[in-house]
Amino acid sequence: MKTIKFKNILSVALVGTMLGTTSCTGDLDTVPIDKDDLVSSVVFGNEIGAYEESLAKIYAGLVIGGNKGGDDEQDVVGIDGGSQASFIRVLWNMQELASDMAHCCWNDPGIPDFNHISWAASSPWVKGSYYRLFYQINLSNAYLRETTEGKLSERGCSEQVKAKVAQYRAEARFMRALMYQYALDLYRNVPFVDENSTVGSDRPKQILAADLFKYIESEMLACESELADPVIGWSDSYGHANKACMWAALSRLYLNAETYVGENRYTDCITYSKKVIGAGYQLEENYGDMFKADNDHSKEMIMPCRYEGEETMTWGGMTALLCWGSSEFQEETNAKGAWQGVRAKSSLYNIFTRENEMDKDSRRQMLRTDATTSFEITNEANFVNNGIPVTKFYNVYKDGSKPASSEAWTDFPLFRLGEIYLNLAEAVLRGGQGATKAEALGYLNDLRKRAYTDKLAAPISDSEFTLDFMLDERGREMFYEAQRRTDLVRFGKYTGDEYVWPWKGGVAGGKAVSNFYAVYPIPSDDIGSNENLKQNEGY
Repeated sequence: MKTIKFKNILSVALVGTMLGTTSCTGDLDTVPIDKDDLVSSVVFGNEIGAYEESLAKIYAGLVIGGNKGGDDEQDVVGIDGGSQASFIRVLWNMQELASDMAHCCWNDPGIPDFNHISWAASSPWVKGSYYRLFYQINLSNAYLRETTEGKLSERGCSEQVKAKVAQYRAEARFMRALMYQYALDLYRNVPFVDENSTVGSDRPKQILAADLFKYIESEMLACESELADPVIGWSDSYGHANKACMWAALSRLYLNAETYVGENRYTDCITYSKKVIGAGYQLEENYGDMFKADNDHSKEMIMPCRYEGEETMTWGGMTALLCWGSSEFQEETNAKGAWQGVRAKSSLYNIFTRENEMDKDSRRQMLRTDATTSFEITNEANFVNNGIPVTKFYNVYKDGSKPASSEAWTDFPLFRLGEIYLNLAEAVLRGGQGATKAEALGYLNDLRKRAYTDKLAAPISDSEFTLDFMLDERGREMFYEAQRRTDLVRFGKYTGDEYVWPWKGGVAGGKAVSNFYAVYPIPSDDIGSNENLKQNEGY
C-alpha cells in the first residue's frame, strides 16, 4: 500500500517565479519576472529541498489541474482546469472518445465533436490539451534555466546537491521532450520554446514535425546518461523518470515515426523495446491487477501518473476514469461518484468477437455486457441500457480491500511493459530488425496467456500473426489507456471508409471523415495572436 507522500505542493509565489510565464489560454508568450519577486538564490538557495519541490510541480501537472488538490489555483485559466486542461482526462478524450473505443453522452461544448470526429480549432478541449502541454514544457524550461552549473555555484551548492540536481535536470529535460512528443502526435507543427528562448514578449517560432521529431529524439538520448537506472516495482524513487521511461518513450516514438515524418524506424523501435524488456520488468500476473489501487507496486509499471487520494484530489485524471461509468458499479470500483457519462461502443466489443474464445479473455469481461440491454448507442443523450458499461480501473487493492477513501489512489500507467511487447511485435511485422518473428510472437502470446483464464486457448499461430490481428490485439490489451486514435492513424484506419464505427462522422452507422482530422488543429486564439504560426491543413 502507499505509505510515502507523492510530493510537496509548491507555494503560489514559487510557481510564479519558476514559470516566468503566463498560464492563460490566450498565448504562450513568456513575460518578464518582476525584480521584486522571489527569484534565483532566494527561492532555490543551496539546499536540495526547493529543487525537489520544483521538480515535483512538473510531475504534479500530469495529475492535478492546479497548485492544490481539487484543481484549485489552476495552472491554465480561462477554461475548466480540472477537466479541459487536465493532462490525462483531455488526452483520454482525444484518444478514446475520438475513436472506436468510447462515447460520451454529455453535451458539454466539444464533447459531441470528439464522438463524431468533427472538432474545430475553437474546441475548449483542444485548447486545454495544447496549453497544458506547453505549460508543462515551460515548467521544464524554467527549471533548466534556474539550475545551471553556474547558478548552482553562485548559490554555494555543495557537490552532493549539484550531483542530485544533475539527475533532476535530466528528468526535467526528459519530461519536456515527452510533452513535445505528445504535441507532435496530436498537433504535429507547433510553437517551439526551450530554456534559451527569450523571456519577454517575442512570439515563439513554429517548428515543423520533422525537426521536432529530431529534437525529441536528440533530447531523450542526450539526457540518458544522467537519468537514474530502472527500478522495478515500488521504491522511494517511484514516479521519477528513469532510463527505462526514456527507452519506452523512444519505443513509441520510433513505432510512429513513419506516420509522423515518413521515416521507417522500426528497427530502432525494436532496439529500445528490448532495452526495456531487458531491464527486468515483468507482466502483472493478472491483467486486471495492473489497474488497481496498489499498482504502484507492479513490476509491469514503467512510468505512472501517481494518485494519492486527498493529496491529489482532482476532477480530471483517474477521478474521471473511475467516476464516469455506471452507478451500478460505483461501490464495486470504489469510485467517489457515478457520473453516468461514458460507455464503450459496440465496435470495442466486436474486436473481442473476432477471437475464437472471447469469453475466456479477462479483458473482455471488463465490458459489462450483463448490465445493458443494448450494445449499440441508439440515444446519444442517455446511457441507461444504451451502450456497454466498462470497469477497467478499480480504486481497490488486489486483495479486495479498499484504500483510506474513495478519492483516486490508482495510478495511471503512462508506460507499461504490455505496451512494449506490442510495440516490438508490430515493429517486427513491419520489417524491423533485431528480433525474430518467433520471438515477437512469443511476447504477444505471453500477453494473451496472461489475459486468458484458459492458457491453452490463448496463443495464436504464426499464420494468425498479422498486422490486422495486431491492431485488434492493441485494442484488446490497451483499450481505455489513451492510445487508440494514434494506433488507428498509424494503421491507416482512422479517417476513411475502410473502417467505420458507430457515430464516426456523426451518423449512427458511421461514415468516413476528412483526412485532415488525423491531426488536431492549433487553437484558433494562438493562431490569432502569433503571426509565426500556420494552421494545420483543413482547419
